[in-house]
Amino acid sequence: MTDTATLAGKVALVTGAGRGIGRAIAERLAACGARLVVHYGSSEEGASATADAIRQGGGEAIIHRADISRRGEVQALFAAIDAAFGRIDIVVNSAGVSGGGNLAELDEDQLEWMLGVNLRGPLFVASEAARRLGEGGRIVNLSSSLGEFPMAGSGIYSATKVAIKSFTESWAKELGKRGITVNTVIPGATAPGMMDSAPPGFRAFFEQASPFGRIGTAGEIAEVVAFLASPAASWVSGAHILANGAANT
Repeated sequence: MTDTATLAGKVALVTGAGRGIGRAIAERLAACGARLVVHYGSSEEGASATADAIRQGGGEAIIHRADISRRGEVQALFAAIDAAFGRIDIVVNSAGVSGGGNLAELDEDQLEWMLGVNLRGPLFVASEAARRLGEGGRIVNLSSSLGEFPMAGSGIYSATKVAIKSFTESWAKELGKRGITVNTVIPGATAPGMMDSAPPGFRAFFEQASPFGRIGTAGEIAEVVAFLASPAASWVSGAHILANGAANT
C-alpha cells in the first residue's frame, strides 16, 4: 500500500509504539495519512522518538503513557484521545511482553505480568475502542507465531497469544454489524523487536526455520497491518494472517 492519503483524516492508536513492531506500525500508518496516538508503557524516550519521526515526515502524533493491564489507565488513555482528536478510527493492539521458564518452577509474578499486558491489556483497549469506533473502524490485534508453534518453556506466553485469536473471532462477529473489522496479525521472529535481545544461537535457529533464511523486519509486519487498516480490507474480518516467512516454528 503506497498511497500516502489512504488513511487521511483517520485517527489511529498503536499500543507499545515506542519500539520495534509498534514503532514501525505507527510510522507506517502515519505515512498513509493517519494521525497517531503513540502509546507507551515504560519508555517515554522511545515513544517521543516515534512521534518525532512522524512529525518530521509531516504527520501528526501525540504520546500517552498507560499501563494497559489497568483498566483505569486505559480509560484515561481514551479520554486523552477524545480530548485531542474527538474520534478514533484504528486501534492496533501491539504492546506485549514475553517470558518463559520451566513448568515446575512456575513464577506467579511473571504469570500475572504476562496475563496483564498480553491478555487484559488488549481486552481493556478494545472495550474502550468498541464504545467509540464507527463505520469503517478497524481493530488489529498482534499475536505471535509462538502461539502457533509453542516451544518448551513458552507455555504462558504462547497461551496469551492463542487467546488473542479467540478475541479476534468473537469481536469480529460482535462488531461487524457496525461495519468494524477485527483481524489478527501473527508475526514470526522479527527485528527490530523482541529478537533484538535474543542470544545469537536463538536468532540463528529462527533464521534457519524459514526458507528465506532470515527473520522478518518490523517494516514487513507494518505493511500487513497498514493493509488491514485501509479501506481495501473492508471485507477481511475475523482473519488471522501469519507473517513469518513460511517458518516451520
